[in-house]
Amino acid sequence: MPFSPYKISFLLALISGTLLSISSSSWFTAWIGLELNLMSFIPLISSKKNQLPTEASLKYFLIQALGSAIIILSSTLVLLHPKLAFLLISLALLLKLGAAPFHSWFPQVMEGLNWFQAITLMTIQKLAPMFLISYLSMSLYTHTTIFLAAITSAVVGALGGINQTSLRKILSYSSINHMSWMLIAMLINETSWMIYFFLYALIATSVALYFLSNQSYFFFHLINSNTTPFSKMISIMSLYSLGGMPPFSGFIPKWIIMQEMITASFFFALLILLLSSLVTLYFYIRLSLAPISISYAHSKWDLASSYRPMAALSPLSSMMNLFGLLIPSALLII
Repeated sequence: MPFSPYKISFLLALISGTLLSISSSSWFTAWIGLELNLMSFIPLISSKKNQLPTEASLKYFLIQALGSAIIILSSTLVLLHPKLAFLLISLALLLKLGAAPFHSWFPQVMEGLNWFQAITLMTIQKLAPMFLISYLSMSLYTHTTIFLAAITSAVVGALGGINQTSLRKILSYSSINHMSWMLIAMLINETSWMIYFFLYALIATSVALYFLSNQSYFFFHLINSNTTPFSKMISIMSLYSLGGMPPFSGFIPKWIIMQEMITASFFFALLILLLSSLVTLYFYIRLSLAPISISYAHSKWDLASSYRPMAALSPLSSMMNLFGLLIPSALLII
């Protein structure tokens, strides 16, 4: 059961660990929050019936444990070698975040999760490392490390998702690409990355809920999906919004960060991020063409002859996407 009582308790503990890390005043307290978050997420993704979630939970535990060990080791060096300590902490947080070049574990773990677990990994699990990176004292070494990680994440996220047929891997490489925008935003402004993260989490959740409602895990599932034309239209809009195509809501945070990057003279980084966004938009368009590749009559016959246990999530996904589409209109009115 996706909402059994023990899973709800672990989910509450996971959120508590995230809030503890965000509100901590020392690296030791932040480390405790990260460990509570880790130990609460492992039971949520492990399963006795399937080996894939168990393998994913083991990979996730080993990577996160390595990152936590580097953080607790680096925190002891803050007084002796602060520049080295913050550099190591930034590398550990990038590892826990799944940003390139420490990204190889992220698509593999995503491949072994269901959509509810993937939503948690793409949204809630990124909050604490992102906030802790924004708290770092930005020395030259730390600033350069985060800048290079952002550029690498943009390129890897764009090129890694081109030939993928797994929807979970496509969303994981998309998440890596979106992380590049948030990391660059941290170097310029303290609040713009939060706006980006909120809208990204909203749109990515709606896309994952749409895939869950149709039980779609691979590209060919979308071609054989049994949905109404309205649901297909909403899914196409959400995919374009996730890709950052104007005038959808996903373009608004990118627009804000583009203006700030031009003001800060980050022209080279802006060029790389824009080119990578064009590449990611390519495989979003490829995904959006799949639901409309079958005729309406065939889709109507499938709807009448099949049973979808997660079909109730489709209206929820549509509502979330419509909310995202209303954001640009409200901003234009204001």
